[in-house]
Amino acid sequence: MKKLLLLLLVATPFLMAQNTAKTTSQKQLQKQMEKEKKYAKEGKFYQAKDYDFKSMQVDPKSLKSIKSIETDDMDMDDVYD
Repeated sequence: MKKLLLLLLVATPFLMAQNTAKTTSQKQLQKQMEKEKKYAKEGKFYQAKDYDFKSMQVDPKSLKSIKSIETDDMDMDDVYD
């Protein structure tokens, strides 16, 4: 009788974990399906061919006019004294 009770106590958590894993994977599958539906609905928005990336490019000649920031000393030891 004790062996049966011990077996029952050991086996129960494994059975519960297996059942929980199945429901969790089903929930994850449902979430992913909803994301796919949203993407299919808005898919045209995400297409890169619809964007004009050339208008956002930086002219290398204009970067020469920007002054570089020079730092003197980056020693932070005296900050916390």
